[in-house]
Amino acid sequence: MSVLVTGGAGYIGSVIGERLAELVPRVVVLDNLAQGHRAAVSERATFVAGDIADRCLVEEIIRHHQVTAVVHLAAESGIERSMSDPSLFFRENVFKGMALLDAMLACEVDRIVFSSSAAVYGEPRSTPITEDHPQDPVSPYGESKRAFERILDWYHQAHPLRYVALRYFSAAGASSRFGEDHDPESHLVPLVLETALGRRDHVDIFGTDYDTADGTCVRDFVHVADLAEAHILALEALGRIESGAYNLGSGDGHSILEVIETARRVTGRPIPTVNAPRRSGDPAVLVASPARAKKELGWQPKHQDLQEIVQSAWDWHRAHPNGYGS
Repeated sequence: MSVLVTGGAGYIGSVIGERLAELVPRVVVLDNLAQGHRAAVSERATFVAGDIADRCLVEEIIRHHQVTAVVHLAAESGIERSMSDPSLFFRENVFKGMALLDAMLACEVDRIVFSSSAAVYGEPRSTPITEDHPQDPVSPYGESKRAFERILDWYHQAHPLRYVALRYFSAAGASSRFGEDHDPESHLVPLVLETALGRRDHVDIFGTDYDTADGTCVRDFVHVADLAEAHILALEALGRIESGAYNLGSGDGHSILEVIETARRVTGRPIPTVNAPRRSGDPAVLVASPARAKKELGWQPKHQDLQEIVQSAWDWHRAHPNGYGS
């Protein structure tokens, strides 16, 4: 097997590429480095700088490296940013994704695992969220992920294309080598840890009046190493399961304040906070039911404890206080 990982120089892609390189003969990472980092690519993988919209390049990579499957993570992310620039998200996450699919079909590559998101659900009507929960995104980011899932299904119906869409809940943590480094940073755990390191003055808490136990948003945090294992299992399962979507989460929710308090215990440092207004597009509670992924993919998360997740991220941030620029 030879696997192409788009967006493999990003946070989640780096850990997936690292794990894949341990298991398959050839891993090729394609990333335009707009958000990724060259240093985040395993030395056991082949790196190509480029964009998934460059169909000629993608076809050349597929043919030259005899690619048999694609793990597609290249995308714009960030709910808040998508609210102010929706065109960017639809261009990057939908139209460029279609160019990738067309290149795959031209080269007769018929398997793809897609990095989707719990943002496809919008404000949940019930929790934990199952895959058949109604989809009503409240942000262009979530809408772009839902749109590409639907495109995948139409391509699947029209062509010999098999796919799995993995709907991540809140990815967090780090491997021993690769961690989270965005510019600008918008994810809670790295923001909290950067504050612990003194790189930020405080952590903004966006909304303290939600209908939750402590008034702050509740999220389902899943370790990035467990996400990587789910992609491996999805690739292996594509020949025996029906194409479709799977939730990836722990099944447990933790509030923003819980995460901050956990980080204080892990780091032993004060982490100042400032209450701020709610952000547009933020549901109050997002907690997964991972039952389908466990049953059909055989996925068994190994790092579900919040303190372990935060500890792994803290270890990485201490070793890389300036991210990949350290």
